[in-house]
This record gives sequence, structure tokens and C-alpha cells, in this order.
Amino acid sequence: MANVSRRAWFTTLVKGIGAGIIVGRGGATREVAQQAEAAEAIGPLTVRVTRPFDAETPVREFTSRLTPNERFFVRSHFGPPPAETVQPDAWRLTVKGLVKEGLSLTLKELQQFEPVSLTAVLQCSGNGRAHHRPKVPGVQWERGAVGNAQWTGVRLRDVLARAGIKPQGLHVQFQGADRPALPTVPLFTRSIPVAKALHPDTLLAYEMNGRPLPLLHGAPLRVITPGWMAESCMKWLTEIMVRADETPGYYMQQAYRMPETSIQPGSGLPGSVMVPVEEMAVKSLIASPGEGDTLQTGPVTIRGVAWGGESSVAKVDVSCDDGKTWEQARLLGEEQPYAWRQWQYLWNSRRVGPTAILCRATDTRGDQQPPTSPWNPGGFLWSGWDRLTVTVAA
Repeated sequence: MANVSRRAWFTTLVKGIGAGIIVGRGGATREVAQQAEAAEAIGPLTVRVTRPFDAETPVREFTSRLTPNERFFVRSHFGPPPAETVQPDAWRLTVKGLVKEGLSLTLKELQQFEPVSLTAVLQCSGNGRAHHRPKVPGVQWERGAVGNAQWTGVRLRDVLARAGIKPQGLHVQFQGADRPALPTVPLFTRSIPVAKALHPDTLLAYEMNGRPLPLLHGAPLRVITPGWMAESCMKWLTEIMVRADETPGYYMQQAYRMPETSIQPGSGLPGSVMVPVEEMAVKSLIASPGEGDTLQTGPVTIRGVAWGGESSVAKVDVSCDDGKTWEQARLLGEEQPYAWRQWQYLWNSRRVGPTAILCRATDTRGDQQPPTSPWNPGGFLWSGWDRLTVTVAA
């Protein structure tokens, strides 16, 4: 698609069908409102797949603390369900399985639980898949299948407490309203351990950046598992089931799993234990300047973002000579659990010609972003140093 037609199509999709689903409560903060207004002037996402619509955010947009809804990456396996099936009057959340009392909640009933807001990074587990060598199949995400948003909803543990988990309940399964085009294709069904489900920061969210959750991002309700990759953050949520075991089926037992220990490409998986993809790795990105930019000699402000999984960012280092030397960047704003941290570094560029700018983050546990990520057959959890090439002109 040409950029103009793609932008018009995407704007219609987001604002047209998304605007009809009014599910939120409460008003936006001033910052959220400003982000929403600024989003109106931003250009198109980078489309990776057209059906279902999978698109990533251009990294230049990551100079803001919050990623506007219209600029937030979009990922699904089957695309959104028909809008009428997730209208508030038609929608119900069912809680069943190993619980003392099954529940069927309307949106209004769900919103009677205590509301909670938190800011958290949401990242596709395949973000950076295109950087793995040799290449692996799947959506070839580069750097922008990630975003930072303010999520408002209710604690999952409060809903589960109302139902009452039986002692045998060790896993919590989620099912959304989206469906594959063919009945032979398995449903996208996932589960998380009960400990993560009962964590006070795990939410059932109905607002995103102070606005009702858009259809493309899971309206009217989605799961948010802060610090974990986005495949656990089920969209269009309609059913919660408490189980004794992990969810059976393709999307839990085959997809979104990776070797517990590193393997070599082409070696198969001899003796490797395959474990679910869960926590994010510490990571940082350069938002400005951009790849291939020409810069003048003198002061240049390098900007970016960094985040961890369930740990906070301790520092970000920047190299402007292809990794020969490193200097510490300045972290901006206040630390917030699960949110990314903006950073800046002032580089006094003197040497004319091409050079590589790199960044690496370290979290509070001491884990540091590596030069490259270990290869795995799913292309998951890429967290190698971010790198771009610029040219300094006299």
C-alpha cells in the first residue's frame, strides 16, 4: 500500500470501529490527553502483515514517554472479532474451572471492582526477530513491536478472589473473542501460572492512555501482565479458566516456547527443555537520530528509551565509535516499575565520516543487554545492542 492510502485505511479502522466501543471510566491525565492530541498528526505505522493486520511503530516515535494509541504496534493471529460481539451490552466475562463460584460479569459489574492504573511496556515476544541470523520464520519485526502505555482496569486477583480459587488451581487460562477463519485452526488460548495471575500488578484493562481500549488493542477488555511479553496479555478477553495444568494446545505447548539453554542453528533440539516465553529481557533503543542520518560536527543529542522485565533500568551506556568506548547516558524522569525510561546523551561529534552509534542497558539485577541475542528457532526475546549508522559532515 502507498503511505497515503495506508494511513487513511488505518485511521478509518482505528477511529471508526474503535470509536463505537465506549468501555472506559474516568478521565485522562493532562499528559495522556496531550499525547492523544499529538497522535493526530503522526504518520502511518510500518505494516509487516496486512491480514491479519500486524504493524510496528517507527522508532522515531519513541521520544515520548507514552506511546499514543494510534501509534502503538498492532499484533494478532486472526484479527479482531466483529465489533458488535464486543459491544458492552453483548459482552460478558466468564470465570470458571477450579473455582468455588463461577462468575459471569458485565462490563459495568466488572468496573465495580477497585480501579487501578499503571504504566507498563507491552512488547511482542518476536520484536527484533529480523535481526536473528540465520533468519527464522514468523513476522519479521525489527525494532518497533513495543510501546509504553498507561493501563487502567481492575486487578485480576480481585476477580479471582470473588470466584475463589480451589487449592488444585495452579494455572489461569485466558480466551479471547477472536476466531480463526478456518475451524481446523486452533484457538489462540494461553495460560499463566497462578502466582503471576495473583500478582497485584496483573490487570484486566479497559482503558489505554486514559481512553477506552481501542478495538485493535483488545476492547472491551484485555489482560496486562507487566514485565512479561505480550502473548500473555490476551486481547478481547471473554473467558478465564482456572486449571491444574498449563493450557494444552498449539499456542501454549508448541508456539511461544524456546530452549531453556542456548542451542546452535541447525542442531535441532537435542535434549533441550522448551519453556514458555515469559519475562522481558533488559533492552534499550535509539530513537534519535535515525538510521542513515547526516549530522553536522558539534553537539548532537542522542535520545532513546530503555526497559527491563520485572526489574528497573539502572543505567544506559552509549558508544559513538562502534563499541570501542562507552559513556553513561542521563536517565530522564522518575523510575516507575514496568515502564520504560527515557534517556539522553550529548555527543560532541568531531570526526567526519560514517560512524556507528550503539546503546546498551543494565537493570537493577545487574543483567546487561548483550552484543547479540542467543539464536532460537522462534526468534524470540531479541535484546542485542541497538545499533545505527550515521554520517558526520563538516
